Amino acid sequence: MFDLIASDPRFYVIAKHPGVSFHRQGDEPGLMEALREQLADDTLWPVHRLDRLTSGLLLVARSAEVAASLAEAFATREVEKYYLALSDRKPQKKQGLVKGDMAKGRGGAWRLLPSSANPAVTQFFSFSLEPGRRLFILRPHSGKTHQLRVALKSLSAPILGDELYGGTPADRGYLHAYSLAFTLDGERFRFICPPRHGAYFSSEALQAALEDPAWQPEVLPWPVL
Repeated sequence: MFDLIASDPRFYVIAKHPGVSFHRQGDEPGLMEALREQLADDTLWPVHRLDRLTSGLLLVARSAEVAASLAEAFATREVEKYYLALSDRKPQKKQGLVKGDMAKGRGGAWRLLPSSANPAVTQFFSFSLEPGRRLFILRPHSGKTHQLRVALKSLSAPILGDELYGGTPADRGYLHAYSLAFTLDGERFRFICPPRHGAYFSSEALQAALEDPAWQPEVLPWPVL
């Protein structure tokens, strides 16, 4: 269900596997339940979440005090997050900003609205990996449900494997929390976790892209919002 990336007296960083839910699904235990059991630690507090489709980095506090501090950092957008996504369709634009309010749609999906009263905000760059495959590097500035999935659908490039939003069927939904940086007690932390699950995430083209210094999220020319 997860891989342990880092252990600190104040927090854990894990890599969630795709297809794992936070909450119990019938006889299948949820992620937090599995964490408490496998780490032999009952005092765990989730600070943020990834939906079932998404894999990658998650930060889990080991006390209520640390959880409150980290939750405040997320709320004030002091946590730096970058995601990777793959699509087999060409987007309406190669880089830019997706911004708008979100509302519940049908069948558990969400939709992007033209209004911006309390908008979901996502910046992105995209690169052609190979014919029929495009890599997106996504930087969310808010934490709305299905925000990144809706953003790519709005660009006419739904995530590969994300059938809820019109993506082409695949062995998994190709969305991954790749990089996470935050400050706690005056100390700066940065974690990077390449995707480990999925045939297309294992391609030579993607591995070469992730090893290219020019493609690292932290050095891309993100416009100031």
